[in-house]
Amino acid sequence: MYEQKNQPLLTLKQFSWRLVNHGLIAFIVISVSVLIGMLGFMFFEAMFWHDAFLYAALLLSGHGSLSVPSSVAGKLFVGFYGMYAGLVFVTVLGIVFSPVAHRVMHKLNLSTNANTDTDT
Repeated sequence: MYEQKNQPLLTLKQFSWRLVNHGLIAFIVISVSVLIGMLGFMFFEAMFWHDAFLYAALLLSGHGSLSVPSSVAGKLFVGFYGMYAGLVFVTVLGIVFSPVAHRVMHKLNLSTNANTDTDT
């Protein structure tokens, strides 16, 4: 997926497109996660879609729930969805920042190889 250490650094335009692609993947992951949360709140707590969206988005963003669910199944869903939301947060950070981290490490590797080539 990424260039190997012996390949040249991507151009700024190619790197920008890589960032856009990773951003789209992160957006899809977040959208699917919000949809899962909405369906759970609509099923377990009998919420309307707009309330379910609010609760799912707040849990996914790390703000927590607005109120304690009324049913046992709803409480279990909020607990498990909260743990899932934490994993989604870490995953999305990895998706978004991996191209930047790879570019920095690749550039450092290229400069290290260039310095060792000139020394010999």
